[in-house]
Formats: sequence, structure tokens, C-alpha cells
Amino acid sequence: MNFDRQQLETFSVLVETRHYGRAAKVLNVTKSAVSLRIISLEEAFGTPLLVRDGVSPTPAGEILLHHIQVLKLLEADTLHRIKPDANGRTKVSIAVNADSLATWFGPVACDIAKENIALDLIVDDQDHTLAVLARGEAMGGISTAQTAPTGFVAESIGAMEYECVATQSFTEVHFPKGLNLRDILAAPAVLFNRKDGLHAVFLEQLLSFSVNGYAAHYFPSPDALLSAIRAGIGYGLVPSMQAQSLIASGDLIALAPHNRISVELYWHHWVTAPLSAQAISDLVIRQARVTLIQPPSASLEQPGESSVEG
Repeated sequence: MNFDRQQLETFSVLVETRHYGRAAKVLNVTKSAVSLRIISLEEAFGTPLLVRDGVSPTPAGEILLHHIQVLKLLEADTLHRIKPDANGRTKVSIAVNADSLATWFGPVACDIAKENIALDLIVDDQDHTLAVLARGEAMGGISTAQTAPTGFVAESIGAMEYECVATQSFTEVHFPKGLNLRDILAAPAVLFNRKDGLHAVFLEQLLSFSVNGYAAHYFPSPDALLSAIRAGIGYGLVPSMQAQSLIASGDLIALAPHNRISVELYWHHWVTAPLSAQAISDLVIRQARVTLIQPPSASLEQPGESSVEG
């Protein structure tokens, strides 16, 4: 069968907007035209490509979306090689966890955006970014998962370290005898969101058993979470990259300096990638291995030379 470019573009826009009306506006067509194109595309493939409730891709739709993204980057690479001064930017989507974006990945994102692309960062918790890749919505992403989705490989890029911190006044009121179970259950913790399982992991590592039922505030932004802790409304885990200077200045104190949490991160990217996508992967891996905690042998490796999972 021949791929209908108009139908492919409609499918891609519809998945991105998650709404027939919004997709119609982007494409400058009617909602019925969007619907007819999707129906024709599904008839051509002989299988459903979209789950209508929520407008999300089916497993077959995920494969097709991956194909569309690769095709767009291949075309952009070809155009740039033939006509380097051509106008227009190709959209590149990357899934990244909020803590990485607030620390080491921010400069990487700026470097990527300086190229001839339009960068779309899809932000979620590091334990949940893999779903974005599996749905075919991004060319790469940072995740705690060692096993990659179909069509991707996962490369270890190092670990982010987290420190449990609070203000001096909060500590004196809520933890006068240090972190113990009774005070942990009473003192409010500051978490990123309801999917954030890092605090529970920290407490289990600290106490050697799982803890439930503690009070928690939710601040779904790394900067807001840190500001809340600095304001004295609770205690919580902060990337060591952010915490170290504040601990040194006395703004915060480390509640468990010998019980830091390290989270292993992996960069997931396409198995077969156009040159521009491979350049992005090389940039991410290179910067990660400079800023994240590395095992002793990792410092000797170069992008593309590490072990590949998936």
C-alpha cells in the first residue's frame, strides 16, 4: 500500500492535540474531514489506529506515529543537506523528568533548541516518562526504566542524587530527636505529586520498613517544591545539585546526610535514527555523563559506546 501523506499528517496532529476540533483548526479543515481521513487511514491498514475515548493511539497507531516522526526528521535532514539555509523548523519531542529539567537538562535543552528544530519537552515524573515513548509521542526520553520500549534502546547516563532537607526552625520543631517514626508520621513532607514514590523509597531505606500514612503537601514543580521547603512548610527530597549550596549557606540542613537516595537514569532513543536525532542523543549523553554521578568505568566511555539495554 502507498502511504497517504495528508492522512499521516492528520493522524499525527490528532494524536498531538487529543481533540478532533483542535486538530481541525491546526489543519485548517473541518472536523468531518479529520474524521474521514482517520477512517480512510484505518481502512487502508485494516486495523484501528486510535482509541476514540481519549483520542490515544492503539498499539498499531503507536508504530505508525513512530514512523511519521522518523519520516519528518529524515525529510528535514535531507532538506538541510541540500539547502542549508532553508527556513522552517522540524518539531522534536523529548520526554524528560522535571528534576532533570530543573537541573542538568536545562542547558542541554537550550543547546538542542539552538539547532534548526522546534523543541517540545514533555515533562513527567522519571518513573512515568516511558509511557510517552511507548505511545510514539517522542524521539527520546529520560526514564528510570532499564528496559526500552519496542523500537528504542536505553543507555545508562548516570544517577541523580537526592538529599532530605528542611530549614533549621522546621527541624527543631518537628524533628528535635532526628528522623524517627513517630515524628515522620506527624511532620508534613513535601512531595512533587501523587505519583512521586521517591519519598516512600527514602523512608524505607532509612527505617528498613515501609511507611504509610504520613502527611504530605504536593508541589508539582521542582522550584515550587524547593521554595516550599525553604519556607518551612515541610521537609523533603531535593536533588543534591540544588541542595548543596543551600546546605553550605545554612539555609537548609541535611536531615539524613548518610542516607542520600540515588536514582539511576537512562536515555531512551530510537534504534535507527536520522542524523539530527542521533546528534541530539549524543549531546544528551555527553552532558549527562559530565553532570550526573557515574560508576568508575563510565568516565572512560563516549556516547554510543555504553552498554545498550532493550
